[in-house]
Amino acid sequence: MDLSESTVRDRARTYAEREPLYDVERQHVETVPETFAGDEYGRRDAQWIVRWYFRRYLGEYPDRERREREEAFRDNDFGDVIDAIDAAVDALGVGENEGADAAERGDAAEADAALDALTALDGVDVAVASGFCQFLAPERFVAVDRRTWAVLAAAGELDASYPEPPSAADYRRFDDACRAVMERTGVDAWTLYRALWVSYEQLPDADA
Repeated sequence: MDLSESTVRDRARTYAEREPLYDVERQHVETVPETFAGDEYGRRDAQWIVRWYFRRYLGEYPDRERREREEAFRDNDFGDVIDAIDAAVDALGVGENEGADAAERGDAAEADAALDALTALDGVDVAVASGFCQFLAPERFVAVDRRTWAVLAAAGELDASYPEPPSAADYRRFDDACRAVMERTGVDAWTLYRALWVSYEQLPDADA
């Protein structure tokens, strides 16, 4: 699997051209950091990220599991949701260091702190929490899932199959691999995510 700069950028453009959720995702990439760094957001803003994590599969994710996870998240006390998101925002320094290079933002300890806060919520495991990280700091973090992991493994950036479910330690390994590709290609995490998602279709054993 080739993850050269030209390939990553080309596949990210392909994603933008054909993925039906791209326009709404792009809007959230632009607005979520400011929204959650502020004080005026509602339950639906947080629910959108949980729904996005499962619904971007366009029906290919097991429907029962998706419903269970969405319902579990919806049942959280909203005060607890706010506390968890606030802790993640603080850990990741959302809104800070705007001039910094993307690859220099958010170290492993900061990501661990964000994951710890978010996974305290019902319906949020490490994988879903990584989706929050992706939208809170889209220049720096990529959401982990079996597709993005499999492409990095096929490219030789990871040396194991996707853990089900991933732990915080697994996410650190995944994040290290993403950071390595970002540094080599000069792209940000949002661009890399789109390229990895599209690249999954090129794998011989791709199933969804």
